[in-house]
Amino acid sequence: MKNSLAPAAPLIRPDSPPAQGVAYPVLGAISLTHLLNDMMQSVLLAIYPVLQGRFDLSFAQVGFITLAFQFSSSLLQPLVGRFTDRRPMPYSLPIGMGFTCCGLLLLSQAWNFPLVVLAATLVGAGSSVFHPESSRVARMASAGHHGLAQSIFQVGGNIGSSIGPLLAALLIVPHGQSSVAWVSLAALAGICILVGVSRWYAANLSSSRGRSSLSKVDNGLSPRQVRGALLILLLLIFSKYFYLAGLNSYFTFFLMDRFGLNIQQAQYSLFVFLAGVATGTLVGGPVGDRIGRKRVIWGSILGTAPFSLALPYVDLQWTLILVFCAGVMIASAFPAIIVYAQELMPGKTGTVSGLFFGLAFGMAGIGAALLGSLADATSIAFVYHLCAFLPLLGIAAFFLPDMRRRPA
Repeated sequence: MKNSLAPAAPLIRPDSPPAQGVAYPVLGAISLTHLLNDMMQSVLLAIYPVLQGRFDLSFAQVGFITLAFQFSSSLLQPLVGRFTDRRPMPYSLPIGMGFTCCGLLLLSQAWNFPLVVLAATLVGAGSSVFHPESSRVARMASAGHHGLAQSIFQVGGNIGSSIGPLLAALLIVPHGQSSVAWVSLAALAGICILVGVSRWYAANLSSSRGRSSLSKVDNGLSPRQVRGALLILLLLIFSKYFYLAGLNSYFTFFLMDRFGLNIQQAQYSLFVFLAGVATGTLVGGPVGDRIGRKRVIWGSILGTAPFSLALPYVDLQWTLILVFCAGVMIASAFPAIIVYAQELMPGKTGTVSGLFFGLAFGMAGIGAALLGSLADATSIAFVYHLCAFLPLLGIAAFFLPDMRRRPA
């Protein structure tokens, strides 16, 4: 493993000149570790049918596993972000990946439902450390192209999320729960890469790159406008992540129930949606840099509605086409939301990133639990008919204030 990682070390040397434009090698490294991090997390979501068969879980219990995973992230991420804004801790990145590794090893050996919940909590705790600090690294490496950097960082996570179901279908479904232990090797690779990223991060904190990217800049908004904009963003996060919770946690069950697919076929179909999410994430940030983040946020969430409203009524082929389009549209909003929120609260990159990643995970967790209980009381089909209307809340983005353009 050391030999395979050795060529990457010179790309992220801490003594690299700080003012050479966008630090693409660093963005590539942090995106790759985001890929590994979210791939390991999505394995947890993707093996729900395996866990359901092993422990005879109800949909409500499946939702509770997601709630435990997302809740540990949503509680800890804002706290980690606020703490590191005041006292940056670059080497917390590999430590956070260590939590994920421990969670996967426990999941591979868990023999009852409480241990599965504990394993999910540990995996969530790893994310709570990783996301705020790695988002600060992405902004520091951006050289003013904040949307581009956020998209490169986030698309790694989305690609990882899309690989997770394939890994589950090819490895875990055929070989069982214990094979999850092999996935923890990805955490070890991530730790090695993040040690190099942490060295670059630590060396550039006090440089001109670090000071310029993390400093306070006037955005031209009053405190009242900032509060109003944050409330609108909260509503949009609710809309986006409740809808995504329905697809991430229950899309496989929906396909198995409606079209009679087996577990592996359903996992491959989930990959189609997650590939759309990765595509949308990569597009959203750079487009926001060019045309403005407000337009991207508004168009992407509200633009999902035609696809989501048609999704419950079409055949399997059109279901896959529409769910890919819905993934592209709704995912393009999040890089723009993160950067817009960072510009609402300049100088608080870690706090904002932790808050919004935490809210995203928390909303997804609450949504998964509520939608699972609703599916138990009614049906999966009813849940998908109801969730189809959530993207209509994207019209609220029209009321976001325009901010002064910041120099790139």
